[in-house]
Amino acid sequence: MGTFAFRAVDVAGAQSRGEVEAGSKAQVAEQLRQRGLIVLDVTEKREAMKLESVFQRFKSVNMRSLSVFSRQFATLIASGMPMLRSLYTLEEQTEDEMLKAAIAGVREDVEAGSSVSAAMDSQPGVFDPLYRSMVGAGEGAGRLEESLDRVAVQLEKLDALRRQVKSALMYPAVIFGFAIVVMIIVVAFIVPVFVGIFEEITSSTPGADTSLPLMTQIVVTASDLITGKWYILLPAVCLAVYCFLRWKKTDRGRMQWDTMKLKFPMHVGDIVQKVALARWSRTFAGTISSGVPILQAIQISGETAGNEVIKRAMGDVYDSVKRGGSLSKPLQDAKIFPPMVSQMVSVGEDSGQLDTMMEKVADFYDAEVDAKVKALTSLIEPIMIMFVGGVVGFIVIAMYLPIFKLYDSIR
Repeated sequence: MGTFAFRAVDVAGAQSRGEVEAGSKAQVAEQLRQRGLIVLDVTEKREAMKLESVFQRFKSVNMRSLSVFSRQFATLIASGMPMLRSLYTLEEQTEDEMLKAAIAGVREDVEAGSSVSAAMDSQPGVFDPLYRSMVGAGEGAGRLEESLDRVAVQLEKLDALRRQVKSALMYPAVIFGFAIVVMIIVVAFIVPVFVGIFEEITSSTPGADTSLPLMTQIVVTASDLITGKWYILLPAVCLAVYCFLRWKKTDRGRMQWDTMKLKFPMHVGDIVQKVALARWSRTFAGTISSGVPILQAIQISGETAGNEVIKRAMGDVYDSVKRGGSLSKPLQDAKIFPPMVSQMVSVGEDSGQLDTMMEKVADFYDAEVDAKVKALTSLIEPIMIMFVGGVVGFIVIAMYLPIFKLYDSIR
């Protein structure tokens, strides 16, 4: 049982508000109908945040599961299956727990009289603004199954792009992590053994130079820090990571970080730019083709591009279009958009085929990302091998330098 707030009107048009105890929104709607009321809205009153909901905030629905749900939902609706039965069917066969709970919430809202898009608005953690806008536009035009198909295609292509980038970054991330672990093990366990040998040799050799070479001092200092002052080092690292994440969540921090990413060396910044442009153009094309109003499409594509620089640029585009201006002029002035993008948008505006042009832009940048990622992967492999070899070689040389120095002083 839960507490539900409702808005309703009677046959005379008088509005009524209140709260009732019920097991679901459907039961609330049935109770109100029995009282001769026409239901306008039913919302569940949330209780105090529980520990489970706190952890839920850090989870996200699997994009592949969401695309499969969209495709199946479109198929069921196109086959003529009633809406509630379609939602029941999808709820039963969905394996993703977060998505299953969201479908159950949508089904309860639809059962209580809400539209599908309004029901999805109550599940923002699963259905993002792009998804909800495309569904709302399709539902308003009576072409919900077509909109769901477009959403499914959109999600599949975005998921493929994300997987492509993630798989390319997996190898260097594993190598870098392995190098860090090896370095910590060597510095924490092997270096202290060498330090003990140095001290024993210098104590048994009167008149020997006991000063350590610079490289050895660096390694020994790092060893002392890891083994003797870990209780300072570990909180300092955690604090640095926490401050970085907090800074990244601020408006200024997001803008600075996204600007920095675009300037990363070794073609990394170029890949970041092309990934953001591919996401932006794909989203823009999908919203326009689904019938979403142009101003809303501009806003959504900027928010979902994943880069604050593009988001700010789309804010300028939004202002231009709102004043009656063109899309292509603000894009031409923004440095993050290559000339080809503004030219394609201009052609799309003139020909009335903006969605088609944006799809072509998205396909182009998808192919560019694929080529750049492959080139970066082939470049990173030897660099990472050199990095690991350099770290290990530095430590080995640093440990043997004092031995050579002691040998020379004894000789």
